[in-house]
Amino acid sequence: MRSVQEEVEKALGRVANHPVNLHCAGRTDAGVHASCQIIHWDTDAVREPANWFHGANANLPADISLCWAKVMPDDFHARFSAMARRYRYVIYNDPVRPAHLAHEVTWNYRPLDLQRMQFAAQALVGEHDFTSYRALACQAKSPIKTIHHLRLQRFGQFIVLDIRANAFLHHMVRNIAGVLMQIGCGERSIEWAGEVLAATDRAKGGLTAPAYGLYLVDVTYPERFELPRRYMGPHFLSALNQPD
Repeated sequence: MRSVQEEVEKALGRVANHPVNLHCAGRTDAGVHASCQIIHWDTDAVREPANWFHGANANLPADISLCWAKVMPDDFHARFSAMARRYRYVIYNDPVRPAHLAHEVTWNYRPLDLQRMQFAAQALVGEHDFTSYRALACQAKSPIKTIHHLRLQRFGQFIVLDIRANAFLHHMVRNIAGVLMQIGCGERSIEWAGEVLAATDRAKGGLTAPAYGLYLVDVTYPERFELPRRYMGPHFLSALNQPD
């Protein structure tokens, strides 16, 4: 199975005329999307910034695009310099499955009560032990993370979960989305999200939501690095692409 990283490394290698090894701001599961992945690579090749991303895009498949390139100082690292990451999880809430966005969103046919989901989400904001919301195979050294915000909004048939944290555990967002959808459809009480958190036991949690609805949409770095800013995805929801 091909991977995004593999395709980008091959494309950049053609521009650099040597093999390229990428370092990414965040690793994503198969099926997860990224509209703002940040990568870095080391090279002795001298190219104009525009030549890097235009040249790479000419060698990439149509479903992968680089947006910009910039020479960075030696102390920059795409992963370890990051201060926070932000994801959006997109749910298509309608009795009929979406034919055009089948691999871009998660479909939930049951009516979801947005207000119940919003109330439940507040129990997860702040610094907590997220053991109940991490995958059993998660290799993170500590389950303690800080969620800066966790918002849910409805845009027509779409419900968008917007979450920003200092770091995330494996499957953390998908497990949160799974719990909130069970609460939204009335299967569980509003208090259940907090009860799962307090249990610090993955077995007490809900189902892991599908990968398709998840997007990495922003990575925060110290201002001194002066990274370019673009609108956040997913791009098919233009109402979300305003500065925040």
